[in-house]
This record gives sequence, C-alpha cells and structure tokens, in this order.
Amino acid sequence: MKIVVLVKHVPDATADRRFTDDNTTDRVGVDGILSELDEYAVEEALSIAERGDAEVVVLTMGPAQAADALRKGLQMGADAAVHVVDDALHGSDAIATSLVLADAIEKSGDVDLVLTGMASTDGTMGVVPAMLSERLGLPHIGAVRELTVGDGTVTARRDGDVASETVQARLPAIVSVTDQINEPRYPSFKGIMAAKKKPFQTWSLDDLGVDADQVGLSAAWSVVTEVTKRPPRSAGEIVDDDGNGGARLAEFLAERKFV
Repeated sequence: MKIVVLVKHVPDATADRRFTDDNTTDRVGVDGILSELDEYAVEEALSIAERGDAEVVVLTMGPAQAADALRKGLQMGADAAVHVVDDALHGSDAIATSLVLADAIEKSGDVDLVLTGMASTDGTMGVVPAMLSERLGLPHIGAVRELTVGDGTVTARRDGDVASETVQARLPAIVSVTDQINEPRYPSFKGIMAAKKKPFQTWSLDDLGVDADQVGLSAAWSVVTEVTKRPPRSAGEIVDDDGNGGARLAEFLAERKFV
C-alpha cells in the first residue's frame, strides 16, 4: 500500500508574518513550519503503516524553504519525500495548487490513499482535497475524526453538530482529517538522524508536464489588491475603583454592545 500525505510549509504564527510587494504571503523572508493541521495527517499515515505494510510519502509544493516541512515529516517517520519547486509557482491559488498536486500524485505511481489536513493554517480554505478529488476522479471524505483502512476500502467517521456519520469509499481515495483524530508524535533523535538518508526527490513543472502559464499569480482567479497593516493595540483604560467601578465596567461593555 502506498500513502501520499500532502503537507504545507506555512509562516510561523509566532513570527512577524507579512506580505510581499505583490500582496502575496511572504514565504521566503519569514520563519516557517510544517502546518500544524498537517501533522495529524502524517501521524495517521504512520499509524496505518505501523498496522500493516505501507509506504508513506510526504509531498509538498512551495519555495526552497518548504523542504523543511518535508524534513519534519521524514523525521516523524515517513519513508520518502517529494518537493515540487519552481519559480513560476509563486502566487498560485488553490486551483493551480490542485492542478500541480494532482499531477505530482499521478507521477508518484500507484497511490492507494491520499491524506491531508483539514486546512492549511495560513489560508484556512480547506478546498484543495475536494479539487483533487475532481481532478483525479477519486472519492473524497472530509472532516474525518476516525479512520479505518480495510481490504480495498476506507471507512471514516465524521462528527457533525447533530449526528455522527460513518462513510465508506473504495480505494484509491482522498481523505482529509481533523485535529481530533490523533496526537501527532514528536520526532525522536533516531528519527531525525534516519531522515537524512531517506529518499528526497525534487520536481519542477517541466517534470510534471505542467505549463507555467497555468500557475502563478498571473493565472490566479482572484488576487489581493491591497493590504493594510493592522494598527497596534492601544493601551487599555484603567479605572480607579472608588466605589463605582462596577458601574463604570457595565457602561464600558454597554457602549460596545457587549451586554
């Protein structure tokens, strides 16, 4: 069995995140990490592999720095990594991203299961798995909280507001998991050292047969036209309680329609 896990290198939420001159997210000049929600997908793939005979491949698309996300996946225990990197990819939207990832999945060989997180922590759109389903002609199950891989099928449980659903699909399939499905492991020292010797492939658009005109900012269906930096927080108001502090607090909340 072959499992491909899609991961993304995103700006660290604790870093000074910013936009570039063309109003795209700066992914080069800021510190980045493996998207936290993708760690659950990696963990689920590793758990499946530990229960049976499976190869786990982590796959990403992004600038050179995105290789760090793949290394984290390898350190956690993935068997191999694939990095799609090309200058023409800069500014790609979800539609172009799904095109590139779909071709990369097909190039990876006979893939039985594609796992993703529920969304990326920078874009938070969560639409790429469904787009991949359309492009590859594979069933997609989203918002999965519990996953079981059987003989040629995958069975998933997802919890809604009023009910829990059990959904089954034939393999190959695409499954996006929530952050409630497991607890991702931390890379061990042994895992970190072993990751250095694992297969790591780098593919360009030419390798995938994708025309550069189909991706990038110029091909995006929507673009950010203007960015305004959020103003710094102002100092709070300190009220000296001379017996009417409660009333002042109530007035403050009422003025802002909190009560």
